[in-house]
Amino acid sequence: MMRNAQSLVDALREPGMVLSLDGACWTDLISIARAESLIGSLAHRLTGIEVPEQVQPVLKDAIQATDLARRQALWEADCARRALTSLNCKTVLMKGTAYVAADLDAGVGRSIGDLDIMVARDELSAVEELLLDAGWEWVKPDPYDDQYYRDHMHELPPLIHRERDRMIDVHHTTLPLTAGPTPNAGAMLENAVRLDSGLYVMAPADMLLHSIAHLFADGDLAGGLRNLWDIDQLIRQFAQVDDNFWMELGARAKLHQLEPHLARSLRLTALLYGTPVCENLAGPAKVTDNLYIHRLLARDGWGRENRKFTRQAFYIRSHWLRMPPLMLARHLWTKWRKA
Repeated sequence: MMRNAQSLVDALREPGMVLSLDGACWTDLISIARAESLIGSLAHRLTGIEVPEQVQPVLKDAIQATDLARRQALWEADCARRALTSLNCKTVLMKGTAYVAADLDAGVGRSIGDLDIMVARDELSAVEELLLDAGWEWVKPDPYDDQYYRDHMHELPPLIHRERDRMIDVHHTTLPLTAGPTPNAGAMLENAVRLDSGLYVMAPADMLLHSIAHLFADGDLAGGLRNLWDIDQLIRQFAQVDDNFWMELGARAKLHQLEPHLARSLRLTALLYGTPVCENLAGPAKVTDNLYIHRLLARDGWGRENRKFTRQAFYIRSHWLRMPPLMLARHLWTKWRKA
C-alpha cells in the first residue's frame, strides 16, 4: 500500500508513469485521487494513455461526472446572475466556476462544489436581499456564527437554495478581515474581466493570487493537492500567453500583501508538479517547504488522511492566520461553551 499521495502527483506531472503500475497501485492511485477531488483531472490527464481494462470505466465515469458538474456550475452561476440583474452590480465568479466559465485549463476535469462570487462590500446588503428573494436561505441559524461572519469574515454567511440545494458564498474580499494580509478587493473588482454571459472573472494575476491566498494564507492545506494543481495549470496557461505575466504577478502580489505566499506557492508547485516558475519571485528554498510537502502528501493508499500530528499543526496554524491571539482565544472559548 502506498504511504502517501506522491503517486498521484507523479501521475498528474507525468501521465506515462502509470504504465508501470500493477493492480494494487492502480487501486491506491484511484483512491487517493478521489479523496483529493482530483479524479476528474487525473482522468483527463490519462486520455490517450493505455490503462488496464478495469480502470477504463472508472476514468470514463470521472470525466462524465466532472462534465456534469461543469454544466451545473455554469447553470448555477447564471441563476445568480439573473437574481442580481436588477442591481446591475459587477458579479465576479471565483474558484472552480470561474475556471470553467473562462474556459481555462484549470477547469478541465475540476471538481466544483459551492458557487463562490465576489461583489463590492457596499453592495452586500442588496445582493443578500435579492438572493433571499430568489430562493436562497441562510445556513447559519446560530446568531453568534451569523454575526461572526458579518463582522470578521471575507464573505456573508453561506446561503443554500431551497429547491436546488446548491450553496452560494458571497465574498467581498478574499481573506478574513482579521487575517494578516489585506488584499485590495477594490483593485480586484476594477480589473475583473467581463465574460459574454455578463458575469466577470478576476484578471489572470489576481485569479492566481486568490488561489494562492486560499491555500497558503487562510486554510489548513486540506485538499491542497487540488488547489496546488489549480495553481500549476493557471501559471502554465497565463505565462504562455502573456510575456508580461510574471511582472504583473509580482506587482499584484505586492499590492495584495501576498508576496511570501506567492513565493511559497511557486517553490512548492515547482517541486511537486514541475511547474516552470520565475525564480526571482520564488526566492530561495526554505527548510519549512518540506513541512508543507509533508502535509500536502498526507494520504495513505486507502485515501485516508494520515500524519495526524502534522495535520493538527496546520489546523492550528490556519486559525492563527485568521485572527489575533486574544480574538482567537475568545472565539474558541465561545465555540467550546456553545458546543
